[in-house]
Amino acid sequence: MRILRAIFGHGSGRIGGIIVGVYLLVAILGMLGLTPHNPITQYRVDRLHAPNGAYWMGTDLFGRDVASRLMAGVGQSFTVAFFSVAFATLAGTVLGLAAAWLGRRWDGVLMRIMDVLLAFPAILLALLIVTVAGPGTWTSVVAIGIVYTPIFTRVVRGPALSLKAREFVDAARTFGSSSSYIVTRHLLLNLVAPLTVQVTLALAWALLTEAGLSFLGLGTQPPAASLGLMLSDSRNLMETAPWLMIFPGLAIMISILGFNLLGDALRDILDPKMRRAPA
Repeated sequence: MRILRAIFGHGSGRIGGIIVGVYLLVAILGMLGLTPHNPITQYRVDRLHAPNGAYWMGTDLFGRDVASRLMAGVGQSFTVAFFSVAFATLAGTVLGLAAAWLGRRWDGVLMRIMDVLLAFPAILLALLIVTVAGPGTWTSVVAIGIVYTPIFTRVVRGPALSLKAREFVDAARTFGSSSSYIVTRHLLLNLVAPLTVQVTLALAWALLTEAGLSFLGLGTQPPAASLGLMLSDSRNLMETAPWLMIFPGLAIMISILGFNLLGDALRDILDPKMRRAPA
């Protein structure tokens, strides 16, 4: 495909694409349960073993294989990030299109609500929602989705307002096209490129937010594996078992780096105004 060739012809896109590809492979294996060991089963006799041939990344305080829990945690984190970004994309696109198309009073009301949500730091607003609704995986999905909905709303509204004033939209109105047809055919299709870039970047933010919620005990709950939860469990063992912190920390850092690099590359490729010579 042309887009894949463009991504791998871009310096940042090539690195980001490889990282994201490996991350998705690990996530799929983790979600399918194709791990070296059961990530939940405890082997007390093998507790706190350093990385070795049997346990590639060592074991934790309960004798659970860190590599298996890392794979399961990557799958869990990606599940939360994927569904939360899907929620934010859908809600933000609908609200942004509604604000741009309806205009005037509706635009003012909807965008003031978005401004209120944007006034809160992302992690604090997510904490507030999860604290009220209760901790859990799907609560985290909804909380993160609500947090990032205003960003997608603004990403959609601005270009939609510009497109609404274009000649081809006036022509469609002249020929009697319905509002729903114009919005979906002429506005939404022209917003695919900025939405694609925003989705890629939002996945990185969602992964970080999910890790933060799980670290604080408000996201994924034990005994399920999550990268943030693994970091939280390693706090008191940093000196005696540093591998418990190093591997999940590296997984979070590298995955966020990969999605950010891929998002930057897609921005350069899909947006002519941002296009520059490949790195």
